[in-house]
Amino acid sequence: MLILGIDTSCDDTSAALLDVEGPAVNVVSNVISSQFEIHKKYGGIVPELASRRHLEMIWPVVREALGGTGIEGLSAIAVCKGPGLIGSLLVGASFGKSVCFSKGIPLVGVNHLEGHILSAFLEGAGPGFPFLSLIVSGGHTSLYMVEGFRKKFRELGRSRDDAAGEAYDKVAKLLGLGYPGGPKIDALSREGDPKSIRFPRAYLPGTYDFSFSGLKTAVVNFLRDHPGPADERNRDVAASFQAAVIDVLVRKCEWAIRETGVRRLSVSGGVASNSALKERMRGMAEKRGVELFIPSPVFCTDNAAMIAFAGYHHLLASETEGPDLNPRAYLPL
Repeated sequence: MLILGIDTSCDDTSAALLDVEGPAVNVVSNVISSQFEIHKKYGGIVPELASRRHLEMIWPVVREALGGTGIEGLSAIAVCKGPGLIGSLLVGASFGKSVCFSKGIPLVGVNHLEGHILSAFLEGAGPGFPFLSLIVSGGHTSLYMVEGFRKKFRELGRSRDDAAGEAYDKVAKLLGLGYPGGPKIDALSREGDPKSIRFPRAYLPGTYDFSFSGLKTAVVNFLRDHPGPADERNRDVAASFQAAVIDVLVRKCEWAIRETGVRRLSVSGGVASNSALKERMRGMAEKRGVELFIPSPVFCTDNAAMIAFAGYHHLLASETEGPDLNPRAYLPL
């Protein structure tokens, strides 16, 4: 069964072709067109520019993903229907609806967060059910209990303000590192002392929710009060900030493992590519006897392969959508 996935939820135009037969998943292609060069001079994503670039790239990216496979050879098309930037989402959804209507093939709408959760299955059998799933990206920091495919997801906690990836980008901007901030802070942190500055950790006892706005404010105040040599100071600020973020993420997962008794954990989303986070999660998982699943970086960030895989399971249950599919910027899972 060949499934074409399309993801235009934010600033990357992605299309992927999956060949799925029972439990076997073959990612035939996963094409991603980055808009990094367009947005970096603005220090962040400009929604209008993102949607215009999607319009330019959607067909070339799909054509590359299909390779020698024609549209007629597809079993279905799965598109991301939210959450995300509404202008960007409309491009992918409109493209998918048009092709499916003209060719008479099924259309499946997929929640972006569901895609991230199921990315743990793209490179092997994946975790058994139930498992805990931490999504940590620029737009989301959420913890889920996953009891099966499709709609068997229970939210345990979510960010009350800034997502972890958003905090990374804002702190990187404060340090003059540019955009995107995550990889730059990760690299700079290796040169600093993570114990040099005791930034706050918002553990929010009694809940699995996350909060990073206070940490961001603490960095602002520290930079204002310590105008010393920027190079040395920024290395320690980056390392100490990253340590504070990771401490919270790891501790929350550790609490959930202990309190639920579930011994399987997946971590996905762009921040899951962070080297220090992966190291700490692996150490915690080994200590707790937990199976840990972290996708390769290409499947951590936004990609259409995860949309196609989630769409496949909706297709099996005959959960398809027609021309009235409308994407939504805010779409709870």
